[in-house]
Parts: sequence; structure tokens; C-alpha cells
Amino acid sequence: MQLLAWLIVAICLLPGVTTTQHHPGKPMDSASLGGGLQEPEAPEVMFELLWAGLELDVMGQLHIQDEELASTHPGRRLRLLLQHHVPSDLEGAKQRLRQFQDLRKGPPLSPWDFEHLLLTGLSCVYRLHKASEAEERGHWAQVFALLAQETLWDLCKGFCPQGQPPSLGPWALILDPFP
Repeated sequence: MQLLAWLIVAICLLPGVTTTQHHPGKPMDSASLGGGLQEPEAPEVMFELLWAGLELDVMGQLHIQDEELASTHPGRRLRLLLQHHVPSDLEGAKQRLRQFQDLRKGPPLSPWDFEHLLLTGLSCVYRLHKASEAEERGHWAQVFALLAQETLWDLCKGFCPQGQPPSLGPWALILDPFP
């Protein structure tokens, strides 16, 4: 839970979303959406949206629980991100994880891609809690832990000793490669 809290704080502290071009095989950015999602959100607004809570419906989509907040511009922006840019199944989450792992050697992620990384991790936590079978929960936990590690890698770029991965402490015990 402490790692989830750090992810939420990181989302809230993101600078404004930037616009870059989408390249096949890489995470999508705000230019791919064609407006509406390019304005930066105030950190306290994003925090309020996430603090209100999300719910996972039977179709596997995440929604903001507070309807009033969901109807605001930032709420609609978050809804679009959750519906169209955050994977709703395990294979999609694994694919997104691989995309972020492929970007590890490059420069830090754009604020847009970093936001997607954090929201994908948050989505994994909700899906982990909703999963009914232990094996499925284990897969979601593994993807979440790897996304958390990618978050640390990105935050560490330019600060950590060269080639030395950031530590996840006890979380590292569940980081076996995908079968």
C-alpha cells in the first residue's frame, strides 16, 4: 500500500502534459488524442480525483466514483485516459510494461508517458484486488511490481549510479520474469 501511495503522489506532482508525436511500438502521447487532454492539471485536482476513489466495473473499465468530480473537465480527461490509454487486461498491461522497459535506456519519459506508467500501475492494483484466482492475482502483482520498478528507473535517470538499478526492497521478491 505504501508503494501505491507513492504512485498517487507522483501522479499528483506531474508537471503539465507535453505534446509529442506517436511512434508505432511506443506508448501513445497527447498528440494521438487530438486535443482536450493537453492542458496541464493542477496537482490538487488530480489528487482530489484519485482520492475520491476509482471503481472497476464488470467490463473491466475504471471509473471515478464521485459523479460530480467525474463530470468536471479534469474528471472527463482522467476518464478518457483510463478508458483509452490504460490497458484493461493482463496482456495489455504486460505489453505496456515491455514498451516502458524498452524505453529504459533512453531519456526520461515525457510527462505524458510517465502519467501513463503511473496510471497503468494504479490500474494493476485495482485489478489485483478484483481478481478471483490466486494465480491471476500473482500475475497482476508481478506486473505492478515491475511497473513500480520502471517508475523508479525513470525517476532515477541522471541521479543513480550508472547501471545500478533502484531498489524495491521486499517487493523485489516477486519480480521473477514472465513465464
